[in-house]
Amino acid sequence: MISVFGSANMDLVAYTPVVPKRGETVTGRAFAAVPGGKGANQAVAAARAGADVAFMGAVGDDAFGPVVRETLGSAGVDVSRLRVVPGSSGVAHIVVDDDGGNSIIVVPGANGAVTAPSAEDLAVIARSDALLLQLELPMEAVVSAARQARVPVVLTPAPARELPRELLDAVDLIVPNEHEAEALTGLADPREALEALLELVPEAVITLGAEGALYGSRAGGRLRVPAVPVRAVDTTAAGDTFVGALAVARAEGRPQEEALRFAAAAAALSVQREGASTSMPGRAEIDAALR
Repeated sequence: MISVFGSANMDLVAYTPVVPKRGETVTGRAFAAVPGGKGANQAVAAARAGADVAFMGAVGDDAFGPVVRETLGSAGVDVSRLRVVPGSSGVAHIVVDDDGGNSIIVVPGANGAVTAPSAEDLAVIARSDALLLQLELPMEAVVSAARQARVPVVLTPAPARELPRELLDAVDLIVPNEHEAEALTGLADPREALEALLELVPEAVITLGAEGALYGSRAGGRLRVPAVPVRAVDTTAAGDTFVGALAVARAEGRPQEEALRFAAAAAALSVQREGASTSMPGRAEIDAALR
């Protein structure tokens, strides 16, 4: 089982030929409201990739909350630990251009009310093969979950920010994209950034978009896995799909390179579709893409 302690949002997505510059108005070609949030996305990705998944977080008592809950539940995610708090659910305003690139503004809403995991949450986490964390919840809550997990902790350091030592000491695997890796290390070269990250945590994967991913461990292993060449339509959930699928493959005991290729195939399938949770592939699709 995979546990996810993280954010749940409603994504308000505008599709447009180009992202507007400051002070500029452009005409979009489509709009969608799709449940997302990095935590919820990773939970859906892991469930569709074949794992039992438990999600811990919060939504508001607004109209978005039940939609987010239903989306997670319909994907097979256990939402019994998803709290409802007064006020707005988290919202992400996303603009996607015709090249599949995006810009995102996240308004935390209910995610900002999440505190340290409860005893019941920790009991669920303790039965898991891994705990997935991101940085869209208050840092104190993330640190508390990591330190009390007692299972392997996988951290997606997004949105990128300075990470406290007590969090890094509790992380087993960190998975930034190349921009987040540079923000964390000050190094633009992903290979150099990888080595710097391994000074902080035992294992690291840097995702490189169309260039694939780099993996390293303190035990000495280094791998570069190519991306599956596809035409990207929407890259919004690519990283979360990668992390969710990678967690599943590692929990199944797959060799590291095989696990990375499984995650890369899942991410490649996701970028060919619009939306976040709506774009994530099922296990049969991922297995077929690897044949």
